[in-house]
Amino acid sequence: MSELAELAGQLSGSLTTDPDILATYSADQSVYRADGTALALVRASCVDDVVATMRWAHANGVPVVPQGARSGLSGGACAVDGGILLSVSGMDRILEIDEANMTVTVEPGIINKDLKDALRPKKLAYPPDPGSYAMCSIGGNIATNAGGMCCVKYGVTREYVREIKVVLADGTLTRLGHRTVKGVAGLDLASLFTGSEGTLGVIVEATLKLVPLGPDPLSALATFPSVTAAAEAVSAYMNTGAQPSMLEMMDGTTIAMVQDMTDFGLDTSVGAVLIMQSDATTAAADTEAFADIAQAHGAVDVAFADNATDSELLVAARRSSQTAYEHYAQSHGGGQMLDDVCVPRDRLAEFCTGLTRISEETGITVAVIAHAGDGNTHPSVFFDDSDEASVKAGYDAFHRIMEYGLELGGTITGEHGVGALKAVWLPEELDEGSRRLHRDIKDAVDPDGILNPGKMLSHL
Repeated sequence: MSELAELAGQLSGSLTTDPDILATYSADQSVYRADGTALALVRASCVDDVVATMRWAHANGVPVVPQGARSGLSGGACAVDGGILLSVSGMDRILEIDEANMTVTVEPGIINKDLKDALRPKKLAYPPDPGSYAMCSIGGNIATNAGGMCCVKYGVTREYVREIKVVLADGTLTRLGHRTVKGVAGLDLASLFTGSEGTLGVIVEATLKLVPLGPDPLSALATFPSVTAAAEAVSAYMNTGAQPSMLEMMDGTTIAMVQDMTDFGLDTSVGAVLIMQSDATTAAADTEAFADIAQAHGAVDVAFADNATDSELLVAARRSSQTAYEHYAQSHGGGQMLDDVCVPRDRLAEFCTGLTRISEETGITVAVIAHAGDGNTHPSVFFDDSDEASVKAGYDAFHRIMEYGLELGGTITGEHGVGALKAVWLPEELDEGSRRLHRDIKDAVDPDGILNPGKMLSHL
């Protein structure tokens, strides 16, 4: 269409309508698939490209799906019929490292791990660390308010966003937030846009708070006869006022899958494992205190990693869980959905018991990993993608897990986002007043509804 040629002529980046390329960019890492065929893909190389794309889309009434690394698990970056896929993955520069004020300013496409690696020589750190930190982008992390393994001590992405630059639905470029430590001028719009999943605007720049790079952590690993026993130990340990820099859990099913893929030396006969790390000056005492509580709650064994290499090996085993899940799914029918239910920490054991019940009642394999220290669980549901009954049972298990999490006072997503996969569940979590506020904000910021339609807010 001639209008696309007009847009292409305004870009420093590129625009393509190649069907094969569009197909590649039309999906993220979730099971959700594109709703129709995209019109074109814009690979933005600068802020002006994003502004031009949004102005063109606004003038022509064309929907836009913002994209980063497309590592999401909720369908938030999947194509919509007749829409523009707007990729900012090529905008991946570090614009400024301000050591005096301990901030960093970046473009949205920079990979989380690449940012961490660039900061390390300056003895600075950006703590949020999703399990996919080696492939996910900072822009996507902000769009979903991502968490990760260290959030039990350091918090989630929102707590590190000082200022963002956003392109609105009509192409207006605006600055939200502030670079200073404190600032209460106006509403906290930077926090509003953090976690908005591309439904309110396109993030094109971010200034993030940094912290001093801490010492290498010490770690402990405790094995348990059941995932419920491990969850009870988590609650007891955290109730002491402990502040581990990491407290992760893998159930026995996950351990077996990880070991089947790579030999990390994990005991496949146990029901669950907890991996605890401390980067405090009291790390040695912290690991001992964890061991005492683990043993008091029925731990089969406790081992210590007293050097950086062994500690990193434990974390590598945990980080490999999703890859192991994918490996298992490929050889067992191909179907897998990774859930993201967060429950109050004192309900974690109850939730894990419920997972076992749901697995037994549906006949579906359910494995679980968790950022256990803050109650954020990732149950993974496996099914045979070629068997209609198995697919139905898999989705039934997935939705029952979310329903049970809500019953326990939890949330349908702790860090992955709502996207398309869970959009139908958002009204179940929000009351009518909250739903109305969400609708009113969306209508005010994007009155024509062109930003990421069919996703997070679509069922409100």
